Amino acid sequence: MLLRLLRALLPIATLYVGKLIIDEVVRVLQHGGGFHTLREGLRSGLLDRLWLLLGLEFALAVVSDVSGRAVSLVESLLAEQFSNQTSVRLMEHAATLDLEDFEDSDVQDRLDRARRQTMGRMTLLPQLFGQAQDVITVLTFGAGLLAYAPWLLVLLGVALIPAFVGEAHFNALSYALNYVWTPERRELDYVRTTGASVETAKEVKIFGLSAFLVQRYRELSERFYEANRRLALRRSTWGAVFSALGTAGYYVAYATIALRTVRGDFTIGDLTFLAGSFRRLRTLLEGLLLGFSQVAGQSLYLDDLFSFFEIRPEIASPPDPLPFPDPIREGFVFENVGFRYPEAERWAVRGLSFTL
Repeated sequence: MLLRLLRALLPIATLYVGKLIIDEVVRVLQHGGGFHTLREGLRSGLLDRLWLLLGLEFALAVVSDVSGRAVSLVESLLAEQFSNQTSVRLMEHAATLDLEDFEDSDVQDRLDRARRQTMGRMTLLPQLFGQAQDVITVLTFGAGLLAYAPWLLVLLGVALIPAFVGEAHFNALSYALNYVWTPERRELDYVRTTGASVETAKEVKIFGLSAFLVQRYRELSERFYEANRRLALRRSTWGAVFSALGTAGYYVAYATIALRTVRGDFTIGDLTFLAGSFRRLRTLLEGLLLGFSQVAGQSLYLDDLFSFFEIRPEIASPPDPLPFPDPIREGFVFENVGFRYPEAERWAVRGLSFTL
């Protein structure tokens, strides 16, 4: 979090130092700083502040590069720990369930969705930390714009809100599609494994099942692909429209800032700072809003994981069980026992008695 906080403050600092460098260059030129040689410029003393600013910007660039690599390293390790611990917890919980749970297709669907989340949600921690970093950076850029031109913030909101609403809508649709297709995806995995594994190779050859399995896989995969394709096309089309709105907002702001600079309201350094701040702020806000909708989508998928952890076994040991005979001398007696499958009216076995 400390590394993310450092990286959150670097963009505004780098951009502001760039503004100071441009203003300093303009100031030196206004003082007749047309030096014939670099040595002549250094001796005059007019370049002292410029060199200091250039050195500061170089230091900020080095810190940005080093901290970026450190963040990537730490968060990749965190993601790996998240995946490992979630997998362990998943296996531990599955071991507590009743055997009949593993014969229940609904429980199997929930287990399959939960298993996918142990790997699919590895990016959630880095994404949450990245969101926090971007929020701080947005606040710093927003403060800078507020000091110069508050109306730019209003223009940003008008340009970006539609993109956020659209992304949240399509994230919900994507989750719903994956949720509904869970049984078919389990079947796809089963058919793929059965059709190409050493455990089933003999049966597939003896009974000539290869053509049937290939055809079944082709049908299911094409139907799933078609559903995904339709959603992806809609998402891409609306995304392009919303992106065009954001770009139009940026250029309206850029043109206004340029005209006010020509009029004398801003310096050249102010122009680069404001234009750069607006562009970065637009990109950050766009990514932030999209990121929030993606985190909301991630939470939908995490619900699959937590709903599996909520399954409780129906068979539990009594608080004061009878002691198990050690050694066993008489065996076990079954008297008039029966069995039927869940939700079935017909008994599979009834009136069975025997001694083991």
